[in-house]
Amino acid sequence: MPGMEPTKRHPLIAAVRVTGLGTLASRLLGMVRDIATAALLGLSGGGVMDAFVIALRIPNLFRRLFAEGALAASYLPVLTRLLENDRRQAWQLASVLLTCLALLLTVVLLMGEGVCGLIWVFGGDVPGIGLLLGLTATMLPYAVFICLAAQVSATLHALSHFAAPALAPTLLNLCWLFGVWVVAPWFAPDKEAQAYVLAVCVLVAGLLQLGIQVPVLVRLGFRFDYNWAAGRGALGEVLRAMGPMILGLGVTQVNTLLDSLIAWGLAASPDGPQQFSWFGRAVDYPMQQGAPAAIYYGERLYQFPLGILGMAVATAIFPLLSRHAARGDHRQLGADLTLGLRLVLALGIPAGVGLILLAEPLARLLFQHGEFDAQDTVRAAGMIACYAGGVWAFCAVPVIVRGFYALGDLATPVRIGMAAVGLNLVLNLTLIWPLAERGLAVATAVATAAQVLLLAVVFSRRQSRLDWSSLGVTAARSLMATAAMVVAGRMILDRLGPGEGFSSQILGVGLPLAAAATVYCVAFRAMGGREIGMLLARRQSSRGLPPMLD
Repeated sequence: MPGMEPTKRHPLIAAVRVTGLGTLASRLLGMVRDIATAALLGLSGGGVMDAFVIALRIPNLFRRLFAEGALAASYLPVLTRLLENDRRQAWQLASVLLTCLALLLTVVLLMGEGVCGLIWVFGGDVPGIGLLLGLTATMLPYAVFICLAAQVSATLHALSHFAAPALAPTLLNLCWLFGVWVVAPWFAPDKEAQAYVLAVCVLVAGLLQLGIQVPVLVRLGFRFDYNWAAGRGALGEVLRAMGPMILGLGVTQVNTLLDSLIAWGLAASPDGPQQFSWFGRAVDYPMQQGAPAAIYYGERLYQFPLGILGMAVATAIFPLLSRHAARGDHRQLGADLTLGLRLVLALGIPAGVGLILLAEPLARLLFQHGEFDAQDTVRAAGMIACYAGGVWAFCAVPVIVRGFYALGDLATPVRIGMAAVGLNLVLNLTLIWPLAERGLAVATAVATAAQVLLLAVVFSRRQSRLDWSSLGVTAARSLMATAAMVVAGRMILDRLGPGEGFSSQILGVGLPLAAAATVYCVAFRAMGGREIGMLLARRQSSRGLPPMLD
């Protein structure tokens, strides 16, 4: 109609929806996988689950840094620029990087396997170390496949294709579930053998995640063109950026790995000594066997909103910010980064508080089966609640860091990230004594919140201005709507009480969750909040872009 502006979908909102839906499918399958794993291996059960989750964290750290971090963050801006200017040069860069990455990762893999072998020879008599080393050696090759898959995913993102990279992680969960349900119960005689079955399934999944994305990339025009002379300059640009980015984006993952190692080293076994010697004094172990597994299950729950919201926004926003930076449009870059942070606040705050509210009913419903008993549920619920307090910050970190990287500022996130690691370590060693394993989760949440706030202040002062009034209004609306949500959820929880049967447990989670989500959405919208509607709407008025900051 005359006088009306055309409607169109904001590219950030569209990409977030595609990435978020794919990630949601993966996270739901991941939750089923964790339920099945808990029933199979339990929490403390002889320390097998502890060894498995720590062994998994080592290659998983590569996955987080590359698939969700440094490789994409350093590679994507360079590739985006080349795609806009000369597509052949872009394919040459992709080909050279793929080849060099494969060679480098193979060398790292061989070194890692050698280190595992040496530790096994000289320290294999330490209780539990043999299983830990064996599982680590089995799963290390997963790092090679998943890092190569990460480069393919980043290339697809630069081509504005988000569906295949978003769906690829479901293969890990499908392979894992096949191992838990089909192979381990019938062909593995004990828990240690079952853990090795799962480790092999992880390895196979990494190969499949790489394999399904390559044909999509070829269909979109990619041709392997290894030309070292032509691609060397762009490759150097990527590699110079990657080192600082690994440190800047990997803080949360490093913190969680530290948590697990501290939990494993300072946890007492039921059959072993309950004290250790410290400068001639006998000191009680602050934690018990099963602490690393409790961290894992607590982490899995807070990663549900992180994957759907935080990484979806970060993945979708980075190409957009990179294009703004390449054009020198700092005003639009600040506006879109503010929008991304508003989405995080609008959904991250209620997601974290909701996890706190439902921590024990969720842990009971999801995990208390088979080898996972009621005491394990209490421990897992405590970790879920403590990690949940930092959900908004966990979701915000990958978003705000990508704002720095889009502008080529690699050093600031590193400095602030290292400070966060130091703060986390100090809090870890302080809080484990009064809070046991829960102190590790509290420390990580506090350190991450401090990291986000400092990153946002520095970015707004030194790079592109963030709209603080808009962020403050969104946070205030979210907090007030969350308070109403908690009242509604608490009333229903108190009325229902703890459920005994499976159907009662489903109602004990489903009813308060549905009521809390409904109350939050209604209250948030009634106070003028637009962020949730922006994600749900099929179209966005061009009039609202970008003063989506009002």
